[in-house]
Amino acid sequence: MAWSGTMNEPAIVFVVDDDPAARESVCALVESMGLKFAAFPSAEAFLAARRADVAGCVVADLSMEGMSGLDLQRKLADSGDHIPIVVISAVASVPAAVRAMQEGAVTLLEKPCGSQELWDAISTAIQRDARARERHRQQHRVAERLATLTVDERRVLDMLVTGQPNKTIALRFDVSQRTIESRRRSVFKKMGAGNLAELVTMLARGNALDDQP
Repeated sequence: MAWSGTMNEPAIVFVVDDDPAARESVCALVESMGLKFAAFPSAEAFLAARRADVAGCVVADLSMEGMSGLDLQRKLADSGDHIPIVVISAVASVPAAVRAMQEGAVTLLEKPCGSQELWDAISTAIQRDARARERHRQQHRVAERLATLTVDERRVLDMLVTGQPNKTIALRFDVSQRTIESRRRSVFKKMGAGNLAELVTMLARGNALDDQP
């Protein structure tokens, strides 16, 4: 099944398996649970169609002709695409299972896997993807707001989040407290924060505190 979608589409379960029967079985389960799916006979075919802006997860066979499930996992990670992967296999070795988990797989299931077991893994993967995408959206929103601050406002922000009072900040930059108070009000307005605690929480969630001195 070829797939073409838009950014606003719901999560999609990408099923990658060179065994037609296994591929159809997973797709049937996904469809029965009310989710969309897209099936591919190889990792190469999936990568050719993959768009990182599309939410969901991957269910990939460990052993396929050409690129394996683990190779697919590594290829996606190397490209910056961190879509969660559920790896399934009829011949999973301990080293392969360990490598899959170390490189971020949600889990590795042995074929034939039960419907509930597989569905639990898919649900976990989709939830993980949703949380990661929400974090990314928060980071993007914070970055956009930070970009609206002037150089002086950003300097005030940097000191505010370390708990420095207006008087100390004014002395540090050799300006009046009134000037600092004005810049502080502007910072809160531009960042959309009602108080300092809210501002610090916003920056922490957006990873914007990483650059603080």
